[in-house]
Amino acid sequence: MRYSRNLSMAVSITLVLSSFVQASEITIEQPKPLPVVGPLFRPFHWERRIVPPATFSNTPRLESLVRGGSLYLSVQDVIALVLENNIDIAIQRYGPVLAREVLRRTSGGGLLRSVGTPIYPGPVSVSTLGVSVSAVGLAESGSGVSSGGGIVVGYGTPPPNLDPYLFAFGNFQHSTAAQSNVVLVGVPSLLNDSRTFQFGYGQTFATGTSAQLTYGSYQSSLNSPVFVLNPYTQGFLDLFITQNLLQGFGIAVNNRNIRVAKNNMQVTDLQVKRQVITTISAALNLYWDLVSFNEDLRIKGQALETAQKLYEDNKKQVAIGTLSAIEITRAAAEVSSSKENLLIAQTNVAQQETVLKNALSRNGVASPWLDDVHIVTLDRIQVPEKEDLKPNAELVEQALAKRPELEQTRINIQSTLINLAGSKNALLPTLQAFADFTNNALTGSANALANGANIPDPFVVGGYGNLLGQIFRRNYPNYAVGFSLNIAFRNRAAQADYVADQLALRQAELQMQRSISQVRVDVKNAVIGLQQARVRYETAVATRVLAQQTLDAERKKFQFGTSSIPLVVQAQRDLNNDQSAEVQSMANYTHARIAYDEAVGQTLEQYGISMEEAKTGQVARASSIPDSVRNEKK
Repeated sequence: MRYSRNLSMAVSITLVLSSFVQASEITIEQPKPLPVVGPLFRPFHWERRIVPPATFSNTPRLESLVRGGSLYLSVQDVIALVLENNIDIAIQRYGPVLAREVLRRTSGGGLLRSVGTPIYPGPVSVSTLGVSVSAVGLAESGSGVSSGGGIVVGYGTPPPNLDPYLFAFGNFQHSTAAQSNVVLVGVPSLLNDSRTFQFGYGQTFATGTSAQLTYGSYQSSLNSPVFVLNPYTQGFLDLFITQNLLQGFGIAVNNRNIRVAKNNMQVTDLQVKRQVITTISAALNLYWDLVSFNEDLRIKGQALETAQKLYEDNKKQVAIGTLSAIEITRAAAEVSSSKENLLIAQTNVAQQETVLKNALSRNGVASPWLDDVHIVTLDRIQVPEKEDLKPNAELVEQALAKRPELEQTRINIQSTLINLAGSKNALLPTLQAFADFTNNALTGSANALANGANIPDPFVVGGYGNLLGQIFRRNYPNYAVGFSLNIAFRNRAAQADYVADQLALRQAELQMQRSISQVRVDVKNAVIGLQQARVRYETAVATRVLAQQTLDAERKKFQFGTSSIPLVVQAQRDLNNDQSAEVQSMANYTHARIAYDEAVGQTLEQYGISMEEAKTGQVARASSIPDSVRNEKK
């Protein structure tokens, strides 16, 4: 879209407020680590992250453009304000941040979560002055995004928990047990003071391997003389390893949610891009419609002045007897009709300003100062002398490469293929191999109650160091290996999921082809619409010129008495209508041009929009207001 400064203002534009940079809207705060958490335990430390509240205030840019009760807006100002303050974009901006948290979740073995938000269509003008342009963009179902945020599937082999864990157990016990055989125990009631401890570390890996290392000790003190060691301590160090060999085997199956989450991050980025394109296009349509409404208001004002002048002239001529009295009535009727048309034009401008303000602000017209200001548009529509359009084939290729909807669909098909591996793996039986390695130990003191009757082996007499020495020397090792097989007969749920996922993939592939075909149609229709809008504009200009010539001719004929006032009034009315039609054709052209940019995927490039600025809500581009009003009081 080409545009030019409003020459009637005869002002130069000065850049002001060179920067409106604000803090990033969505920043998750991470407090400093607790000092008691050392590097060894930091992976297990719960990170207390804080999400800041939503922002409902506008950036300083909006108020800075207000001078003397008027809001001065150029096209670039509208774009900057939309990127900073528009609610639809602000909502969509949370998508990538949520997607990063889902990736964090899946990296620990969690299931995927839906984080997407559907695309909001954006505001529309209050009048049908502009042409009705078919919406460009593929439906959510056509892009393979059911919720706007990528693939979310919970079927197939469940992913393992990939976060390591620690566990600890302690038990302190005093027990008294009456004995039925005093000869075996040596006392009628056995007293036992015991302490049990267990500590362990475990982790599961994306290969389907699970390992757990456990250390445990049991210390007991008895009142019986029968036991050789009293008190004594038993201990063990156990390593237990399992490996999935069929279901749940392999990195491709177990990390599929991580890969899908990474894909969904790309999808949410594209979702933000789509929202930016949609909202910017809608806001530009609002702006150019307001420009057209203001121009139409000017035309309607001139028509009322002309009708009022005719009414005053007719009254004078009737008074001197050179004109019939009925001509006063006719002129009054024309004044009344012109006033009605002017009122409609004024209503269109007022309502359009309200809609545009709401699109540029987070709290809309709830702010009294914003509700009261009048918008002054600094740009006017300029239709180029000719259209410099590439061949349709090149435009289609460009659209297929740049349209974010298609890229979303491609990524989601990749995610469907990734998840299909999990559904297929669930068809297999569960076969696990395991290995268990245990080092045991026993230590204690000679039983003082035995009075030397039972002499323990010196190897087991000692303290806790003797226990640990036995464990690490592996004096009492245990070994075990084995397997576990579980075959589910029929396995109908897994079979149904696998076939359903294949059918969904085929649907997605067909929808992709449908979307490609629709893009070709969009591009061709956009080109035709742009060419048609241009022809309609040229025709409207030619018609307006002829209407002006006709009016001039009727006025000359009336001066020479060869025409009548009704013919002059009709010629004036025709000129006013043709002027409004020219304005409408200019608005039609802007809509067609915006739709063309959307169709071929060049909206962002056409207006110099940075997605980095769109994602952060920070626009470094300076705003502009005329020199003649720059120093006025706000």
